[in-house]
Amino acid sequence: MTNWKLILEYDGSDFAGWQRQPGARRTVQGALEEAFARVSGDAVAVHGAGRTDAGVHAEAQVANAQLATRLDAPALHAALNAVLPRDVAVRELAVAPAGFHARRDARSKRYVYRLWTAPVRSPLRDRRSLWVRRPHDLTAMREAASLLVGRRDFATFQAAGSSVRSTVRWLERVEIEGSWGGAVEIAFEADGFLRHMVRNMVGTLLEVGRRRRTPRSIVALLAGRDRTCAGPTVPARGLTLASVRYGDFPAESEGLDEIAG
Repeated sequence: MTNWKLILEYDGSDFAGWQRQPGARRTVQGALEEAFARVSGDAVAVHGAGRTDAGVHAEAQVANAQLATRLDAPALHAALNAVLPRDVAVRELAVAPAGFHARRDARSKRYVYRLWTAPVRSPLRDRRSLWVRRPHDLTAMREAASLLVGRRDFATFQAAGSSVRSTVRWLERVEIEGSWGGAVEIAFEADGFLRHMVRNMVGTLLEVGRRRRTPRSIVALLAGRDRTCAGPTVPARGLTLASVRYGDFPAESEGLDEIAG
């Protein structure tokens, strides 16, 4: 049995998220497992590094799957892409160490939330970004973002209905790039994310940008651990899993991930 490592790209617009769903709901994991079955004739379980939510995209999602096949890596790579739907592709495929697990071995994940801030909407960006027309104070947003960084309890930014044991995460960095009037990207890198955590933080940062709350209000929000006091959940379409890092993140961070987005 060979352990295969995959790097995936997908447009999440028409998926019900990464994770396999009961019934007929369309998921990225389900599409990949169906592709493996068509290529090999066997049932294969595919494990992803991040369980992206419905509508969330990926530029470099990492996954692994165990499969015994006579095909070499280039042939298997081509065969999978030949049967996958148009909105998901295997960018890279290689043999991984036997013990490699895409989720458990991940040390950090980087998500990017994209805003389009021009006065006129962009049809080409509509499925991958949120159109925000009113001017925002990016300097204030960057100040607020800096107060989120560190090992903190992010219960304030967790969606209701979660069953995780701990809401503490290590948020290594938050970066806001771009200028108002064009494309703006808000990037988050952490050892793991709570349900809707990134989208809730972006909604709160946008309120800071509109001067509905001060940058320093982030301190009280984190301490209060009350989701109702934070900003709204922004739409999933602006969120993309940009990369997954392995190897040098603190070992105690392993496996701290719920459905992100």
